[in-house]
Amino acid sequence: MRKFLVVLDDSRECLNAMRFAAMRAAKTGGGVTILSVIPPDEFNHWIGVGDIMREEARERIEVHFEVFAKWMRDRQGIEPELVIREGEAVTEILAHVKEDPDIGVLVLGAGTDKKGPGPLVTQMTRASGNLPIPFTIVPGDMSKERLEAIT
Repeated sequence: MRKFLVVLDDSRECLNAMRFAAMRAAKTGGGVTILSVIPPDEFNHWIGVGDIMREEARERIEVHFEVFAKWMRDRQGIEPELVIREGEAVTEILAHVKEDPDIGVLVLGAGTDKKGPGPLVTQMTRASGNLPIPFTIVPGDMSKERLEAIT
């Protein structure tokens, strides 16, 4: 089964990427993998403190994931899987794509502010020549109705 890979972070545009991936997966018989990457610099503390912070980060990610997962289950009939990795976002995305042969499309949301589409979209665009799959960039301000129309 072809899976859509979406990156879960704290950005507003993440919502549209999630919606797009879930709608496309539902309409094409695919699945959704939600990847969250914890940056390594979050844990540069004493070992015990770093372990506690790492666990708290994982708990926040799981709660955030469950909001999207419930919507995907209830509205799209999709049961997403969660993958949590630690490291630099681009490196971990590329590694996960290479490790999971079922990933068929990477879906990212583009920011809407004047600074550009966001650091992740910018970095992944630069790395796109090394991706073994296509990726879709979903505009962050696209309406839910328009997303439904194009998926």
